[in-house]
Amino acid sequence: MYTNRVMKQGIHAKNYRPVVFQDLNDKTTILTRSTVEAEETITLDGVEYPLVKVHISSSSHPYFTGEERIVDIEGRVDKFKARTQAAQKAKAEKIAKAAKTPKAKKAVKPEAQKLGAETPKAETAEQ
Repeated sequence: MYTNRVMKQGIHAKNYRPVVFQDLNDKTTILTRSTVEAEETITLDGVEYPLVKVHISSSSHPYFTGEERIVDIEGRVDKFKARTQAAQKAKAEKIAKAAKTPKAKKAVKPEAQKLGAETPKAETAEQ
């Protein structure tokens, strides 16, 4: 039988309130409830709400929109491409250097004798 249970008192956040999240890519706003701290405010439908600005949300993320586009924040894509090109150049130089230098042949070491093994005796010709 279902009984009407009351939530425990004193363990839940006190500042759970309506908050607006704004996507900086397309200026879309999403009104939801949250405990996040916000310094800015925004007025929607005549009501003032705390404002949290985000770089990517469901309205601009390629997974949700189905679009492929590059969102370059603080030059991350350019930095990645530069690192990739530098790594490819260093690898090519290393391969070219290895191709130019002849490989030294390893000296063949004589086989070591095992302990307790008999030494090979020179066969003497019978007279």
